[in-house]
Amino acid sequence: MRQKVRIAWDVPQEGGDFRPGGCQQCIWERAWWGGVLIWAAASLCWAAEPSPVIAPGAKLEKLADQFRFTEGPAADLQGNVFFTDQPNDRILCWTVDGKLRTFLQPAGRSNGLYFDGQGNLWACADAENQLWCIDPAGKVTVVVKDFEGKRLNGPNDLWIRPDGGLYFTDPFYRRPYWKRTTKEIDVEGVYFLSSDRKTLRRVADDLVRPNGLVGTPDGTWLYVADIGAGKTYRYRIQPDGTLTDKTLFCSMGSDGMTIDEQGNVYLTGKGVFVFNPQGKQIEHIQVPEPWTANVCFGGPDRKQLFITASTALYRLQMKVSGPGTRWAKP
Repeated sequence: MRQKVRIAWDVPQEGGDFRPGGCQQCIWERAWWGGVLIWAAASLCWAAEPSPVIAPGAKLEKLADQFRFTEGPAADLQGNVFFTDQPNDRILCWTVDGKLRTFLQPAGRSNGLYFDGQGNLWACADAENQLWCIDPAGKVTVVVKDFEGKRLNGPNDLWIRPDGGLYFTDPFYRRPYWKRTTKEIDVEGVYFLSSDRKTLRRVADDLVRPNGLVGTPDGTWLYVADIGAGKTYRYRIQPDGTLTDKTLFCSMGSDGMTIDEQGNVYLTGKGVFVFNPQGKQIEHIQVPEPWTANVCFGGPDRKQLFITASTALYRLQMKVSGPGTRWAKP
């Protein structure tokens, strides 16, 4: 039978020092306080460690906040960042020289955005649940308006793989500006549009409510956030667009997503959460807004992280850049 080991200590004598013999305290009490001190010291050391992704000394910078709800940031080849102010039905652009301009209004209540290799801006146009392709001059082409004759639930986010094939999520969020109140398609799924734009197929139908998605620059893996289930999954991409080898990447859902040159995945919600390719969280970027909707890399060197959060647009200087030639596979 174990016995408690006790060490006797004096109450403080005049002058404040402690001496053996006198008022006794259990060793576990002193061990507890020792643990608190060790934890505090470790916390200070952890806080002092450099971030694996944020540039030394970088501070989150609010660029503008005259919006109702910002979403869908995407950078063009020059590093200009386009994003949406969905309630105000417009697509805006933050230029590399620090100017804000309106690119398109009205904009089909666009949500997620992504640029293709030809400089066209693709948009999840939520007003009529369509997928748009917008040329540099602002001319709109409706590419997808239904699936098998039924109206889509509401294309939300998209990613274009290296060969031009396109993936998008189709959750159902009932909008106040819609005339309809129910789904025409029961499944809230993920779709693939072939590079010749002739074939549209559903490639994932077992998710609760898919939202953000992003792929690796080499076109090997696709990450899909199931915000309805609070999980993010990784799939292997097949040449025909189908998805295989579904695995749990992390137990966190997300609104928008992006990825960096090292394969770290960025999820959004209560700020920005960064996970390494193995699914371990390595950073949390706190954003002083009720909700962080989306994120992308931009700027001339792709080392600026742009964050759309509630009514504002933010920027943070990073030590990593957006997708490039160097790559770390999962």
